[in-house]
Amino acid sequence: MLVSLGDSFHDGEGSSRMPDRMRLDLSALMIGRDWFWVAGNHDPCPPAGLPGDTVEALAVGALTFRHEPSAKSPPGEIAGHLHPCARIVQRGRSVRRRCFATDGERIVMPAFGEYTGSLNVLDRAYAGLFRADGLIAYMIGASKVFAISGAMLRPG
Repeated sequence: MLVSLGDSFHDGEGSSRMPDRMRLDLSALMIGRDWFWVAGNHDPCPPAGLPGDTVEALAVGALTFRHEPSAKSPPGEIAGHLHPCARIVQRGRSVRRRCFATDGERIVMPAFGEYTGSLNVLDRAYAGLFRADGLIAYMIGASKVFAISGAMLRPG
């Protein structure tokens, strides 16, 4: 099973503009898999010409997949939309990278799109989503993912 957390395409017509080669490659990946498109704010309708089920949210066992993190969520929420990044300063050097943001109860996934920016996990848009004492940013490096305590993070 594969779950796309929304905004898979830049807009509602994005999937219809995919080059044929990319459409064939994506279709090949989808063969034999249950594929769910979670509706995003940029692509609220099913993608044109692609298989899979479009849903507002998807519950699978103890996990709930949705596009935008909910204000009050049960443990197990996996969301996108906010495109988290984190910034640390070590030895006078600032490093800012995309990250997976979590407190062990929920996780907000980074964006992997070429044209997608990211929002620092300390931004007010994240207020109340994570326990302050439990925030961990899994920063994506060139060849490794680094677990960084929320206490080490810096705005910006």
